[in-house]
Amino acid sequence: MIAIVGIIVIFAMVFGGYLLAGGKLALIIKALPFEMMMIGGAALGAFLISNDLSSAKHALGSIKKVFSGAKWHKSDYQEMLCLLFEIVRLARQNPVALEEHIENPGQSSIFTRYKGVTKDSNLVEIICDTMRSASMNYDDPHQVEEILEKRISSLTAHAQHSAHALQGMADGLPALGIVAAVLGVIKTMGSIDQPPEVLGKMIGGALVGTFLGVFLAYGLVGPFASRIKSVVDEEMALYGVLRDVLIANLYKHSTNICVEVGRQNIDPHHRPSFAELEDALKAAKQSSE
Repeated sequence: MIAIVGIIVIFAMVFGGYLLAGGKLALIIKALPFEMMMIGGAALGAFLISNDLSSAKHALGSIKKVFSGAKWHKSDYQEMLCLLFEIVRLARQNPVALEEHIENPGQSSIFTRYKGVTKDSNLVEIICDTMRSASMNYDDPHQVEEILEKRISSLTAHAQHSAHALQGMADGLPALGIVAAVLGVIKTMGSIDQPPEVLGKMIGGALVGTFLGVFLAYGLVGPFASRIKSVVDEEMALYGVLRDVLIANLYKHSTNICVEVGRQNIDPHHRPSFAELEDALKAAKQSSE
């Protein structure tokens, strides 16, 4: 919702100020379709050249993050901690029984109870792979932590590609606006024999190109890229908490301590209180018995 408010404010302030200053909107409206075709079309073409088809689809699909925000909420963090609590506790009590859960999480009675977070296949794979490694005595915490860091960094880089792609488009838009403006000047010079009032309108139309390129770059596309990056960073924070709990488990801390380490590393806006998590863990214990 806040993104929509921001867009409304941008348009209201820019065009409202222009009209209050005595500007004529008709000139912009007349030139806008042609300038948008040149600038927007060229920006889209450059975007497609710079990205393969799957990356382009991913970038365009990420635009919804500007309006929807991060997909993880406080309840999801609490749910993930409860899931990890059950997995770690089972690994300590009965390692053999754990195998059926990590080898087939889709049919696991534990994983299927936490569908809010297990809908993320990457998260499930990290949990299963790490617990499987631990069961194979691959339990050097430093080595596993390094592997998890690289894996999460790879996921983050992939998720951030959309923001980088849109930022690249934003960086090119002002220059494409100048290209459109130069073409408008060329067109004007071809009609130099026209009266001043005609030439004035033609030059004004040409300058719309410069305005549009800068406006789109710094008013829309650039902020969209920045917002996507911040949302992705917020979403990837959950993986950091996941890593902390799994590493604490490898250090042989008690199950409650492992979960508490994760809880304390959650951002304050999403962190469940100690009492809230305790109640959730008690409920998890009862449901598993």
